[in-house]
Amino acid sequence: MHLCQMCGNELERGVQVCPFCGSSQELTDSTQPKGKFHKTVNLKVGMPFVEEAIKRLQREIAEAKQQHISSITVIHGYGSTGAGGAIRVECRKMLDYFVSIRAINTYLPGETFNHREKSVKNILQRYPALANNKNYNRNNPGITLVIL
Repeated sequence: MHLCQMCGNELERGVQVCPFCGSSQELTDSTQPKGKFHKTVNLKVGMPFVEEAIKRLQREIAEAKQQHISSITVIHGYGSTGAGGAIRVECRKMLDYFVSIRAINTYLPGETFNHREKSVKNILQRYPALANNKNYNRNNPGITLVIL
């Protein structure tokens, strides 16, 4: 067994096309993926201003793509006022832009990352390993899941 280099699902040894996501597999001597499937990025570390948090988001997405990572959990917080923080709002605006220019596939706000959402069901069909994400079904507005 080895892991798909795109979606992280287990594949039989020698499989050249993942049945889950359809990506071609580059089989190495160890038949292990080039990178991890998922990573978590905490934009709140160091309590940055919005501009610095957005720059970090951009860097982390670029780095994840280079490392062949398929998804990122972005922790941006909900804001201390209880009405949604500025980093959260600007982060999602930037992600909307990235979707529009096809720099990322899509993103899922934490408050909609649950089994009732049709968009989540579609993504879980392609990336079933995301059902094991600790934020799944938690309705957490302080995070956003980015699908690269």
